[in-house]
Amino acid sequence: MSTNNTKPGEKGFFEKVKETIESLWDDTKDNAEELKDKAEDKFDSVKKAVAGKKETVAKKATAAKSTVTHKASAAATKVKSTAADVKAKANTKAKEITAKAKTEVASAKKEATDVKVKAATKAKSISDKAKKETSTVKRSIAAKAGATKGTTRKMAAAK
Repeated sequence: MSTNNTKPGEKGFFEKVKETIESLWDDTKDNAEELKDKAEDKFDSVKKAVAGKKETVAKKATAAKSTVTHKASAAATKVKSTAADVKAKANTKAKEITAKAKTEVASAKKEATDVKVKAATKAKSISDKAKKETSTVKRSIAAKAGATKGTTRKMAAAK
């Protein structure tokens, strides 16, 4: 009968890693959306300020727009690359842990096999020893029984 617990225990390492990755991904998505919203707000405010001014100011607003857009896209790219790095690191760590677990399982299986072989060898040697002692005892009992029969016959013949 197995003594292993079949009920699930606490969350395992992989579940924790998965949750961490998900929370990091959600946070980065939220930050990217916030940056995008801020960039849009900034663009709208610049656009409103420029609408009533001369053409030269309009050119400056266009430059500001491209700068804001560039900064927003750079920030979004940075967020995406950071998220990709985190995800890659988590996958690498998960693979390392999986490999370590497989190694430990293989080691445990080998130890169990070794113990089983040792137990079988020990049981065989004990069994062989018991058979040997049993046959020795049987021979000595047979010899004593034969000696008893011989003395009984001699006594009966002598009467």
